Amino acid sequence: MDVQAIRDRVNLIRSKREVLLKLLEQPDLGMLRIDVNQALEEMDDLLAECEGIFPDTP
Repeated sequence: MDVQAIRDRVNLIRSKREVLLKLLEQPDLGMLRIDVNQALEEMDDLLAECEGIFPDTP
Protein backbone atom coordinates (compact mmCIF):
# COMPACT_ATOMS: atom_id res chain seq x y z
CA MET A 1 0.00 0.00 0.00
CA ASP A 2 1.47 3.34 -0.98
CA VAL A 3 1.57 6.45 1.20
CA GLN A 4 -1.14 8.27 -0.74
CA ALA A 5 -3.56 5.37 -0.30
CA ILE A 6 -2.93 5.44 3.44
CA ARG A 7 -3.48 9.20 3.54
CA ASP A 8 -6.73 8.77 1.63
CA ARG A 9 -7.98 6.20 4.11
CA VAL A 10 -6.99 8.36 7.07
CA ASN A 11 -8.90 11.27 5.55
CA LEU A 12 -11.91 9.01 5.08
CA ILE A 13 -11.76 8.02 8.75
CA ARG A 14 -11.42 11.68 9.72
CA SER A 15 -14.54 12.52 7.72
CA LYS A 16 -16.56 9.87 9.61
CA ARG A 17 -15.75 11.44 12.97
CA GLU A 18 -18.48 14.03 12.49
CA VAL A 19 -21.08 11.25 12.28
CA LEU A 20 -20.07 10.00 15.72
CA LEU A 21 -20.24 13.50 17.16
CA LYS A 22 -23.77 13.97 15.81
CA LEU A 23 -24.77 10.58 17.18
CA LEU A 24 -23.45 11.58 20.57
CA GLU A 25 -25.88 14.52 20.58
CA GLN A 26 -28.88 12.19 20.48
CA PRO A 27 -30.70 12.31 23.83
CA ASP A 28 -32.04 8.75 23.60
CA LEU A 29 -28.66 7.07 23.05
CA GLY A 30 -28.68 5.32 26.42
CA MET A 31 -25.91 2.80 27.02
CA LEU A 32 -24.63 3.23 23.47
CA ARG A 33 -23.21 6.57 24.56
CA ILE A 34 -20.34 4.65 26.19
CA ASP A 35 -19.55 2.88 22.91
CA VAL A 36 -19.73 6.08 20.90
CA ASN A 37 -17.39 7.81 23.34
CA GLN A 38 -14.98 4.88 23.13
CA ALA A 39 -15.10 4.96 19.33
CA LEU A 40 -14.31 8.69 19.35
CA GLU A 41 -11.38 8.19 21.72
CA GLU A 42 -9.95 5.39 19.61
CA MET A 43 -10.46 7.37 16.42
CA ASP A 44 -8.69 10.37 17.93
CA ASP A 45 -5.79 8.13 19.02
CA LEU A 46 -5.55 6.64 15.53
CA LEU A 47 -5.63 10.05 13.87
CA ALA A 48 -2.97 11.40 16.24
CA GLU A 49 -0.75 8.42 15.53
CA CYS A 50 -1.19 8.84 11.78
CA GLU A 51 -0.37 12.54 12.02
CA GLY A 52 2.83 11.58 13.83
CA ILE A 53 3.80 9.17 11.09
CA PHE A 54 2.56 11.29 8.18
CA PRO A 55 2.85 14.89 9.45
CA ASP A 56 1.82 16.43 6.14
CA THR A 57 -1.57 14.65 6.13
CA PRO A 58 -4.24 17.37 6.18
